[in-house]
Amino acid sequence: MLSISKLNVYYGESHVIHDAEFELAPGAAIAVVGRNGMGKSTLLKSLIGMIPTKRGSIKLAGQELAGLPSYERVQAGLAYVPQGRMIFSQLTVEENILTGLETGRYADIPDFIYEFFPVLLEMRDRKGGNLSGGQQQQLAIARALASKPRVLILDEPTEGIQPSIIKEIARSLNALRKELGIAILVSEQVLSFALEVADRLLVIDRGHIVRSADKSNLDIEDVRSFLTI
Repeated sequence: MLSISKLNVYYGESHVIHDAEFELAPGAAIAVVGRNGMGKSTLLKSLIGMIPTKRGSIKLAGQELAGLPSYERVQAGLAYVPQGRMIFSQLTVEENILTGLETGRYADIPDFIYEFFPVLLEMRDRKGGNLSGGQQQQLAIARALASKPRVLILDEPTEGIQPSIIKEIARSLNALRKELGIAILVSEQVLSFALEVADRLLVIDRGHIVRSADKSNLDIEDVRSFLTI
């Protein structure tokens, strides 16, 4: 589904991502873990086109996306939930979700969104800025799903959210992946959440992917050593 090869990303003259390579199969889930400042968000932003790539390939179902603007990557089937959620605070919940319909793959908000996130149905007329952090995160995910993506990319989705809501989001993502067949790529610092939602973990350290393993073969203590300060 998503194939990343020899991806290199720079901030000005600073080389941030070094020869990143991995493949995400249809319906699979990968978590990219690492400490702050190691390149997790930069990697994800480069995939959606918010940061240009200097070298390398980003292919979705065989289509090369590197060099395309973000909106064309969304049209191709990527969806992005940014760090900090970035919902439209002055729009209602329903209006926020409607902005995700720009791809035209759904004519209206699909029923499954409110089924998976029932709190959004209850609050569909409330302004996004009046929601709690956990509710805003669910709204940001719902908005992304309204584009009917093949791959859902989430950047630090647990940041600033209480543990009970983190578990609820993990359950929803697992159910969505199973029922809709979408692939998930998530960057995360909370290892328990990463293990809950992903089949495979990638460890990033100073812009290099230094570990890659299926969850069943993972050396947990080794991974933790890259997450501690």
